[in-house]
Amino acid sequence: MYRDREQDMRDQISPSDPNAAHPDPDKTVKIPIPAPLVDASAENERAKELRDSIVSVVRTVYDPEIPVNIYELGLIYDIRVTTNLDCEVVFTLTSPNCPAAQSIPAEIERKIKGLDGVGEVRMNLTWEPPWTPDKMTEAAKLQLNMF
Repeated sequence: MYRDREQDMRDQISPSDPNAAHPDPDKTVKIPIPAPLVDASAENERAKELRDSIVSVVRTVYDPEIPVNIYELGLIYDIRVTTNLDCEVVFTLTSPNCPAAQSIPAEIERKIKGLDGVGEVRMNLTWEPPWTPDKMTEAAKLQLNMF
């Protein structure tokens, strides 16, 4: 059972006099920190594995006008996965007038939701910073003969 934090602080200041203004090092009570109830490293490992799976499925999404996946195009700015396996994808499009502005985010979301264990999925479209061809990977530039 956990103790009251305020009482713990008073005990650390001085167990014999809870109103003492300064801690007495000889009377300081060391209270052990309880072990976590859940193995946080296992949760972080599962979140990392899920993020890797999300990257894999995002690599299967293509802009219909460009023969390169949206991940290699540099349209995905960030993929965040929480320890409870909710995820947020921060992305952009090649232009605000992109004809696939509805279909690309819907396809990304559908594919991520199809992954085992994923929680809530949030798609966050941003225009800052604006997409430029500089965001493309070297492989995408090579595929599009942009050298």
